[in-house]
Amino acid sequence: MNGFAAVAGLSLLLVRPGMLVLATPFFGSTNAPATIRIGLTLIIAIILAPIVSVPAAPTATALVAIVLREMAIGLALALSVRGLIAGAEFAGHYTGLQIGLSMGSLIDPQTGVRNNIIALLYGSLAVIICFGFNLHHALLRVLVDTYTTLPIGLGGVDPSLAGSVAQLFGTIVVLGVRIAAPVVVVLLLVEVALGLLARVAPALNVMIAGLPVRMAVGLLVVAATVGVLPAVLARYVPAVLQLARDMAGAFR
Repeated sequence: MNGFAAVAGLSLLLVRPGMLVLATPFFGSTNAPATIRIGLTLIIAIILAPIVSVPAAPTATALVAIVLREMAIGLALALSVRGLIAGAEFAGHYTGLQIGLSMGSLIDPQTGVRNNIIALLYGSLAVIICFGFNLHHALLRVLVDTYTTLPIGLGGVDPSLAGSVAQLFGTIVVLGVRIAAPVVVVLLLVEVALGLLARVAPALNVMIAGLPVRMAVGLLVVAATVGVLPAVLARYVPAVLQLARDMAGAFR
């Protein structure tokens, strides 16, 4: 065994946790300094080294295939849990659109894209709530379990991956609609009331007068219902963790 083969084999242990750290907001994601991400990946790999079997000397072709499989497994774990945050952000986008805040947006530090203020609020609260649930600990346990069911090596892609991806998107949409539902229902009643007011007082410009009313009522409902966010997210944590196992398990 030459030195390059030994280093290549050992470096395979860094790929799966590296993708998890890179794509999961709990571990810093892309907005964290590179030194922190690299250091955290090294720490996880060092802890896993005594219990994980690493191929000793893979060939160049096999090495590329193994690295791609390891990246896919780590990314599958990260994206499954990221669905919780995406669901909360989707609710924020929908709520902000209904309130009238879609034109005001800020740079989201977690993703680097422009989100409205409600989406930023819900996304940041979802990350904090996930820390409160110790979801980052559960995700690390799932990572360790994958090395038992999916040891480092060659493998293929199971057709069940398509169903798992569809389930992930469905979870994001359902979660977002459930979080945004109170605001949407109340604002629908506000629109009905404004429509009746327009019939009673035709001289009143409802288009102009209705905007501050919708915004004030919407923000009040957001403030009144934001406390239920932990309970809603808690119902989806077991399903998301199981979805992470299923998506990673598709790369057998």
